[in-house]
Amino acid sequence: MSKPGKLSVSDFPIAPRRPKPAISKAAMKPASVSVGAEVRTAAREPAAALVSETDVTRERPRRSLPNPSGEERKSKAIERALSQEEGRYRLRDLKRAHEREAKHYVNCPLDYDMKMRLQKAAFDNDIKMTVIIKAAIDQFLRDNGY
Repeated sequence: MSKPGKLSVSDFPIAPRRPKPAISKAAMKPASVSVGAEVRTAAREPAAALVSETDVTRERPRRSLPNPSGEERKSKAIERALSQEEGRYRLRDLKRAHEREAKHYVNCPLDYDMKMRLQKAAFDNDIKMTVIIKAAIDQFLRDNGY
């Protein structure tokens, strides 16, 4: 290897190229050979080795996708842009609604015993402590006419 930090092509092993498949003698015969001679040769050689000259030179027709006109492309681009914009607006509104619901916090200190009872109740009922606190505050406010 050369200097550390510098690599060259010779530092990497390169696999040898595959040998090209040999063309059979039948495919190399001139077109002037009679049909009878071709049949006799074909009987001796396997069918896979026979490749006619027309098959080799014939190109497959290329199928291309239809090109939409400029007007169609423009209308599709406008549709796509409108749908993306609509999606952005919906996501923004959803985030705003979530923020409106979650941004009114109340801090209240709890003594140790009440906090432990709250944790135990939340664990036993498999709900969050905040749900219990909200329900308790709501019940208190309803009972007192608020």
